[in-house]
Amino acid sequence: MSARALLVLTTGAALLIAGCSSGVAGSAAPAASSSPAPPSTATSSAPPSTSTQPATSSSPATSSQSATAEKSAAGAVARYETYLHAVGKQDLATACEIAAPAAKKAQDEGWGPCEQTFPMMFQMISPAQKKALQSATVDRARVTEDSSTKVEIPAAAVRAAVKFTDSDLGDVTLEYRGGQWFVTD
Repeated sequence: MSARALLVLTTGAALLIAGCSSGVAGSAAPAASSSPAPPSTATSSAPPSTSTQPATSSSPATSSQSATAEKSAAGAVARYETYLHAVGKQDLATACEIAAPAAKKAQDEGWGPCEQTFPMMFQMISPAQKKALQSATVDRARVTEDSSTKVEIPAAAVRAAVKFTDSDLGDVTLEYRGGQWFVTD
């Protein structure tokens, strides 16, 4: 499922939950002023820094960190693999950092901030899918480089122990911004 589809699904679930718990009979969506407060551990929904190191990286990943900052399709693929692994591990900080532009678009359209929507998305992924995402790779032969700063990765390019369909992951667009690749759509 694409990052956009994941955000739509999680946001829909958030609105449904918020509507059901708002205490207002007959209302399917909460009023704009009744949106839930962000978790106390959330620091900001501001765009990510241009740091080339994910917030939860391990020291053996030094060579892959430089690859993710590389302005090439290989750099985009490495960054997307980091994102997939973060989703599999339910690593909110890394997933939100890499998907910040897509999450910001969804938030601007009325969905909640990434720190609220991604935990709901994590709950929609089966344990087997989460485990498979932790070691998922991308078939670079299926990646389309639209320009030196834009890469398309179809769901069919994801290689994992569990088969993922378009409805599970969807196609993803990554763009090179400020020295790093980000999921933008």
